[in-house]
Amino acid sequence: MSDDLIFDGDVAIAGGGLAGLTLGLALHQAGLSVCVVDALPLESRTAPAFDGRASALAYTSWRMLESVGAAAHMDGKVQRIEDILIVDGRPYDGVKPGGPGRDQLHFDRREVSPDDDGEPLGWMAENRWTRIALAKACDEVGLAVFAPERVSHMGEGKPGRARLHLESGRAIDAQLIVACDGKFSRLREQAGIRTMGREYGQKGVVLSVEHEMPHEGVAYEYFMPAGPFAILPLPGNRSSLVWTERSAAADALKAMDDAHFQEALEARFGDFLGWVKPDSPRWTYPLGLKVSETFIADRLALVGDAARAIHPIAGQGFNLGVRDSAALAETLVEAKRAGLDLGARASLQPYERWRKTDTAALSIGTDVFNTLFSNDHASVRLARGLGVSVVDKIPPARQFFMRTAGGETGDLPALLRGERLSL
Repeated sequence: MSDDLIFDGDVAIAGGGLAGLTLGLALHQAGLSVCVVDALPLESRTAPAFDGRASALAYTSWRMLESVGAAAHMDGKVQRIEDILIVDGRPYDGVKPGGPGRDQLHFDRREVSPDDDGEPLGWMAENRWTRIALAKACDEVGLAVFAPERVSHMGEGKPGRARLHLESGRAIDAQLIVACDGKFSRLREQAGIRTMGREYGQKGVVLSVEHEMPHEGVAYEYFMPAGPFAILPLPGNRSSLVWTERSAAADALKAMDDAHFQEALEARFGDFLGWVKPDSPRWTYPLGLKVSETFIADRLALVGDAARAIHPIAGQGFNLGVRDSAALAETLVEAKRAGLDLGARASLQPYERWRKTDTAALSIGTDVFNTLFSNDHASVRLARGLGVSVVDKIPPARQFFMRTAGGETGDLPALLRGERLSL
């Protein structure tokens, strides 16, 4: 019934996570008619106990958050990443604590941004603060967000439109539906889009810690036999940990009592920042690789984890979603200017071409890196240690990797250059 139709516009975004809200803001500011639908009320997503994750925001992603008005609400909640230290870490051997090993690769942001107040390698922020900032930006510009509303399925609407059916019995019509509903995307499955990938038999244990000494904006990634151990700087003397272990070991870490977990933490973390202690609950997340065969279908585009989910080894998960959002927003604005049907495959193909190369490179790269570094074979350990040391001694190679991690490679969408879009 027509009374059940709560929105009729250009674009409807299914999923109000970080990528969905970022895309919604970009399209709304450009002048398109857009809404966001999410299954959870915002207050549950911003609660400290929601998921505990923090994200490394590439400097190009930060430019987009500035462009859409979210960065203005994150003062005091983000930490500049000045250096990244990648090391072949050593585990606790029963005598010496764990910590950085001999072979290291040091990325110094002053190599690509020499000014004292120049652009950092990236920014660290707890996801809840990014969600709050995006929500405030949505309120400021009046972006329509329907939550809690759970998507039932996508069907045909009026000619030239799709209809998004909600479990509440209400409906939304739009030229294009964007699936931002995660790696288990219901809309992707309903559209029959196949995925490729594998499970790694690993889980990431996620928590934040407080430590005695300042981190000076340095992010550490130790490559251990069971998987990478990342120490990512947060504001103050705090860091976010992503501790990768085999699934059974990760489950055991999550289930440990506080005293035994403290012992395990000290053994893995080391004492290079003085004492360390948890200051949040622990969460675990299964790790794997899942890449969609196509990013588009009739009146449907996939963004973020719905398009691909990769290992967090390079800290690029949210950044890939931001790059998707920037590329799709620019594609749709150009199509709207030209008077094209936003949901037609021909209109969406530039977006898919734009994002496929980046996705393939990072998917393959993280898969190979995880396989290469998540073992303790003596010859492999020697070879990777040598490789890390060699790259560390070649400035152009270091600079290339820094710019790649910052998202500043290839044909950069306007929003990642810090420019706004408009019709």
